[in-house]
Amino acid sequence: MLTIQNGQFCVDGKPFSIYSGAMHYFRIPRAYWEDRLQKLKAAGFNTVETYVCWNLHEPRPGEFDFSGMLDIAAYLRIAQKVGLYAIVRPGPYICAEWDFGGFPAWLLKDKNMRLRCNYEPYLACVRRYYNALGEQINGLLEKNGGNIIAMQVENEYGGYGNDKQYLQAIRKIMGEAGMDSFLFTSDGDCNWMLSGGGLPDVFKVMNFGSRAKTLLKKLDNYQTDMPYMCGEFWDGWFDHWGGEHHTRPSVQIEKEIKDFLDMDASFNMYMFHGGTNFGFTAGANCGGCFEPTVTSYDYSAPLTEWGAYTPTYHAVRKLLLEKQGLEAGVLPPEPKLQYIGSVQLTQSAGLFDNLENIGTTQYSPTPESMEQFDQNFGYILYATTIKGKYEALTLSVEGVHDNAYLFVDGELKKTYYRHENPKMANNDGFTYRLGSIKGEKKIEILVDAMGRVNYGKYLYDRKGIARVMLGNQVVFDWQITTLPLDNIDKVQYGTAGDKFPRFYKGTFKAAADADCFVDMTGFQKGCVFVNGFNLGRYWAAGPQVTLYLPQDVLKEENEIVIFEQESTDRKTVEITDKPNLAKPKKRKLCFWKK
Repeated sequence: MLTIQNGQFCVDGKPFSIYSGAMHYFRIPRAYWEDRLQKLKAAGFNTVETYVCWNLHEPRPGEFDFSGMLDIAAYLRIAQKVGLYAIVRPGPYICAEWDFGGFPAWLLKDKNMRLRCNYEPYLACVRRYYNALGEQINGLLEKNGGNIIAMQVENEYGGYGNDKQYLQAIRKIMGEAGMDSFLFTSDGDCNWMLSGGGLPDVFKVMNFGSRAKTLLKKLDNYQTDMPYMCGEFWDGWFDHWGGEHHTRPSVQIEKEIKDFLDMDASFNMYMFHGGTNFGFTAGANCGGCFEPTVTSYDYSAPLTEWGAYTPTYHAVRKLLLEKQGLEAGVLPPEPKLQYIGSVQLTQSAGLFDNLENIGTTQYSPTPESMEQFDQNFGYILYATTIKGKYEALTLSVEGVHDNAYLFVDGELKKTYYRHENPKMANNDGFTYRLGSIKGEKKIEILVDAMGRVNYGKYLYDRKGIARVMLGNQVVFDWQITTLPLDNIDKVQYGTAGDKFPRFYKGTFKAAADADCFVDMTGFQKGCVFVNGFNLGRYWAAGPQVTLYLPQDVLKEENEIVIFEQESTDRKTVEITDKPNLAKPKKRKLCFWKK
C-alpha cells in the first residue's frame, strides 16, 4: 500500500516516487487504451491518473453505464497488466474542461439544487453515484490486489469554496462506498486555494505549470514532514473556440521535469495524452465572458490527440529512464494514418423538415431550459405564434445559453453568439426589432448548447433561454422541441429546399486499421457523425479545423453525416491523414479583451 514514512512515499514499505501521467479513459477510444498505456509505461512513468466522469456514468438518475469507453474497471485492469499503478479522481466535480465539470445535467432540473456544499439533496446524489462506482473499482484498490494506490477527495475545491463540512462529507461517503484508498486533496498554488480546499489530516498536493522548486515549498505551510507532489503539472493548455491553439516548447517541459527530479518530488503530468472531447462533452469557461472549449483535447501533451510521439515525449522519457536507471526498450509503433480524399455528400435534409422524426415536442407556458425536459446535450427549439395587432416592438430574448438563431415566419433574422456578449453569466441575450403584426407571426429560436461551464462560480449553466419579451409584454405559450441528435438514423433525406440548418450524408470506403481526420474547411458550424458516432463539434471560428476520426469507428463501408447549422456550398468533405488544430486566429473569443 502507498504510505508516507519519514517524509517520503513508500509502496509496500519501499521508497517510491510517483511519476504519473494523466489519461482519461472517456477521452480515448477503448481500442487504444492499451496502446496509450504502453506508451506511458515506455516513457518511464509508473502510474496513470484518471478522472471519473459522473455525467456519462449516470446519464439519468439511478441509471448507470460502465460499458464500452466507460468501462473504467477494464481500463484500470489494462493499466495493471501493463505494469502501472493508478490514481483515481472520482470528483464528484472534476473540472477537466468537461461539460459541467463532470456533473450530470439532471442535477440542474432541481432549481433549488446547491452544488459542492453540505447540501443533503446533492450529497444524496453523490452517495448513490459513489456506491455504484465503488462496485466497479473497489476490487482494484491495491489492498485488494489491484493497482489503485491513491484517490482524490473532491477536486481543486479551494478554487471554488471553503465548506469543510462538505469536504468531510465527501471523504466519509467515499469510505462508506468502500473507496478507502490513500486519500489526498489537490489545489492551486494560492494560499486561499490551499486553505479552502484542504483538510487537516488529508495529504495535500499542488497544481501548477512551472516554478516547481519555489511553489512546492509552499506546502510546508500546510503539512510537515511530507513528500512534495505536484498533482497536476500543466505541460500544455486547452483551446477555446475563436482563440489560439496552445503549444509549449519541449525544452520548457524538460526543464520543469528536471526540477521535479532534482527535488526527488513526485508529479502527475497533466496531460500525458489528452484525447478528444467526442460528441457534445466539451465544457466551457466563464470569467470575463463565455469561452467554450474545442473538440480536441490535444493539450500539447507528450502524446498527440491521435497517439503520436512528440519531442516532449522523447525528452521526458530520456530524463525518467536515466533517473530510474531503466533501459530504453523498443517503443510501441506510431499510429497508422490514412488519406481517403473527397467524399461526395449525395443527400441532404432540412432540420425543420425532420423535427417529428428526431425531436420530442412538448408544450410549456414559459421557455424552460433543456434540463427541465431531461435533455443532457445538443440543441433545443422554442416556437410560438404571436397573434393580434402590434405596432413595431423590440423582441428581447433573455438568458440565452449559448448560441441562438432567431427565425421569423421561417426566415433567419438574427444569429447570436454568447461568447461575443460582454455581459456576464445569466444576463446574456439579444434583441431584435420586430415589425408590426396584423394577424400573426411565428417566432422560432433554435439554441445550440456549446458546453456547460466547468469551472468557477457560474456552474449553474442551464441551457436554452430564460424568457422572451415583446416590448414590455412577456411572451407565453411555447412549443419546445428537444434535439439531442442521438438518433440521426431517423433523419429523412430528400426534403425540398436549401434552408439551414441541414443534414448532409455521404458514404466512403476506408481501411479499418488506420486513423484519419475530417477536414471541415468550407463549413461553418455544426457536428459530424461517422457510422452514428458523434466525432464532435466544428466551427469556422477555429482554431481547430479537422476532427479526429479513430480507426475503431471505421468499417469497410462507412456513412458520414454532417449537421451544418449555418451555411455551406460544399458538396464534398475531405477526409485526410493530416491533422489541423491551428487555423490562424482572425478574431478574439471575447472581442472586448485586448
